Amino acid sequence: MRILLRLLISSAVILVTAYILPGVHVDSIWTALLVAVVLALLNFFLRPLLVILTIPFTIITLGLFLLVINAVIILIADHLIGQRFEVDGFWWALLFSLIISFVNSLINVRKKQSS
Repeated sequence: MRILLRLLISSAVILVTAYILPGVHVDSIWTALLVAVVLALLNFFLRPLLVILTIPFTIITLGLFLLVINAVIILIADHLIGQRFEVDGFWWALLFSLIISFVNSLINVRKKQSS
């Protein structure tokens, strides 16, 4: 139940963010839900591997390279989903991931404060 709620919230955030950013395109609410699922799976399976492989870059950049990893994951999701979800380039993916991460962290902080 909790996972479904998080996916629905993430899909709403994805839909609103895509509406705001001109370089990100989402066809429908169903596509936003698919993007949320694909991003959750990529963050669960691929992100830890990318973080481990890029530890030297992450240390040298004081953690800022993790933003690049987030943008790459967005671009991979764009490639996997196809025409229904499009990101026009790396910088749009970076901005998209920053906004999604910021809103999700705000939601998580509010949940922890209410508990």
